[in-house]
Amino acid sequence: MTAKVRLGAVGAGWWATSNHFPIFAAREDVELVGVCGIGPELETVREQFGFGMATTDYDELLAQDLDAMVVATPHDLHHPQAVAAIERGLHVLVEKPVTLDAAQGWDLAAKVREHGVHFLAPYGWNYKPFIVEAKRLADAGHLGEIQHVTCNMASPTRGLFAGDTNHIRALWDSETSGPEPSTWQSPARGGGYAHGQVTHSSALLFWLSGLRAASVMAKTSNGGAAVDLFNAAVITFDGGAIGSLSGAATVPDGDPYQVDIRIFGTEGVLMLDTERERAWVHRYDGARFDIEVEPGAGAYECVVPPNRFIDLITGASTENHSDVEVAARSVELIDAMLRSAAAGGTEVNVHDEEQAA
Repeated sequence: MTAKVRLGAVGAGWWATSNHFPIFAAREDVELVGVCGIGPELETVREQFGFGMATTDYDELLAQDLDAMVVATPHDLHHPQAVAAIERGLHVLVEKPVTLDAAQGWDLAAKVREHGVHFLAPYGWNYKPFIVEAKRLADAGHLGEIQHVTCNMASPTRGLFAGDTNHIRALWDSETSGPEPSTWQSPARGGGYAHGQVTHSSALLFWLSGLRAASVMAKTSNGGAAVDLFNAAVITFDGGAIGSLSGAATVPDGDPYQVDIRIFGTEGVLMLDTERERAWVHRYDGARFDIEVEPGAGAYECVVPPNRFIDLITGASTENHSDVEVAARSVELIDAMLRSAAAGGTEVNVHDEEQAA
């Protein structure tokens, strides 16, 4: 593809304006055709990033001459907006979580296959070089058949889910307004640590391992907030592997995000720790692959995924580390976790919602 990628965007809030739009605006192979959003600052966003038009009507944006769409609206709006774009043959970057409902997640996967478009969910850790190397070693067979996993995440997000969301703006040194509390602190809109943060660690686990959850028993705790701040789950995966997953929103501000994944197989073990910035694969036959991690590389950032989205469209890359399959597996697990927690920790079938669709 030699012409510029004609890009539209629905959602013009804090994350889109602090991360995605600056990246796209800096690329010579992208034309920012139009942006759809709400609020008096929409025209300012249009001018700041050079969009050709701005509108509050998504159908008007979809009527433009577009190749691709960025969906960066609140969680509960992602599915219908992404579907509308996919059905028009547009490539889509959909913010995580790509939806809140397992059936909708697999509906997105089916529509992506049907229309043959690129779909990328911007999970930043999936694109870190040391994590990509860990994936290469796993794919090379050094783990053997996976039997057990642990997946733990904790982050400085108490304010995001239970207080002043502007603290996230300060942590990211952003000059734009902070996240909208109605998205992050409302149970009805998918607020809470599971959808807001465990989506990252679970998507990373599924990409690294190739696993898919079969059943889950889970508990959540709100810690006095309106939404979950703490998550704990025991998971059985297709094929018989078992694992544990946990999440906590209360790391002190200024401390690094914690993502710790261990994968135990019949041939070896993979260890990945973003906080202490270390990763290795050690085999039972004595072979050891210790992965070099540059200082600071464990920190979360999301520069590569938006760039990779454009590169997939232009053909400059064929590597998508966070495709619709990975995203749907994450959604269905979190959906099942929350259903289990609501039922008091009862074991639930993760695939129920897909089958219902």
